[in-house]
Amino acid sequence: MSEPPLIAHIIYRLAIGGLENGVVNLINRLPASRFRHVVISLTDVTEFRQRIARADVEVHAMHKPPGNSIRTQWQVWRLLRRLRPDVVHTRNLAALECQAAAAFAGVKFRVHSEHGREFMDIHGTNSRHLFIRRAMRPFVHRYIALSEDLEQYLLERVGVSRTRLTRIYNGVDTARFGPREGEREPLPFEAPTGPDDIVFGSVGRMEPVKDPVNLAKAFVIACDRNEALGRRMRLVMVGDGSLRDEAIRIVREAGLSAQAWFPGSSNDVDRMLRALDVFVLPSLSEGISNTILEAMATGRPVIATRAGGNPELVLDSETGWLVPTGDPASLAACMTRYAGDRALARRHGERGRARALEHFSLDRMVQEYGAVYAGSGGASGGARRNLSEVI
Repeated sequence: MSEPPLIAHIIYRLAIGGLENGVVNLINRLPASRFRHVVISLTDVTEFRQRIARADVEVHAMHKPPGNSIRTQWQVWRLLRRLRPDVVHTRNLAALECQAAAAFAGVKFRVHSEHGREFMDIHGTNSRHLFIRRAMRPFVHRYIALSEDLEQYLLERVGVSRTRLTRIYNGVDTARFGPREGEREPLPFEAPTGPDDIVFGSVGRMEPVKDPVNLAKAFVIACDRNEALGRRMRLVMVGDGSLRDEAIRIVREAGLSAQAWFPGSSNDVDRMLRALDVFVLPSLSEGISNTILEAMATGRPVIATRAGGNPELVLDSETGWLVPTGDPASLAACMTRYAGDRALARRHGERGRARALEHFSLDRMVQEYGAVYAGSGGASGGARRNLSEVI
């Protein structure tokens, strides 16, 4: 009996992140009888690799230096020649150039997915990035866009044909991320909160693209606008990054340190979300946010910026609120509204949970990727072309 096809997942770094979590979910949930997997990290590999449950999955780190590296591309080519995968799947611009290495290594079916834009190019207008995407286009058989926003970008700016493009939304484990019976779960660290308090929170990297400073400013504005409500408002910002100290400083200088906590990174995201009353995502750019989906599945209302795929997840004034990017005053207004109307927050959270169950299940996502890897999923009849036919 022949072995199942081997999928080579090429990513920039194997570490905590939404993209990487999606890769791990696919590997763990696609049936071992149908697919084998290998992960190629262009830079390094962290302890996050331990989340891969299958013992047969090899993980390779290329230790790529900053910037372009012809040597790394040669190493990837040589590794692919040895592994002989049936499918290569690159993700985002950082790994896209490996499509050429995969083609010259003789990989017969090559997939590329766009998960979100880079912070330095949140509108997708960088001419160099566009050049690279267009130059790599002939090497890619099947594109996957994680949102309608990214789908339109690939069609209109990159010039990908509709027949080579599939949209697959992220999925969420609605069993792991589910609401707790009764009131919110206690915070998993020492943080005194009472039953009348309302806890706002975020989970994510504290880097510029996620704009955590926006949320810190909004919390200060919201507490200042209404003194009575402000005394009951709490803030939890889970995650680490270059802007964590700045967010802490803003809250501290406003005299609100006793009402806000910055516990750093956490592996207990499901428990953290159950400890919140409202989830907030203040980012400048997004693909399809895993944390929004996890918060919705947990039954939490979501306040998010109108960025990337966020409007495809959050139904404004039905499952949460959408606000402009970089506008802490608008964000604060929504926080104040939920603080003053807990019943509304609960209704929005219940509707969000129902939406996650109906449209964003993890099983649906896994099935759709499996269809693409099998050479179907809407692929055109000529998807498995030879290298000579695409360059």
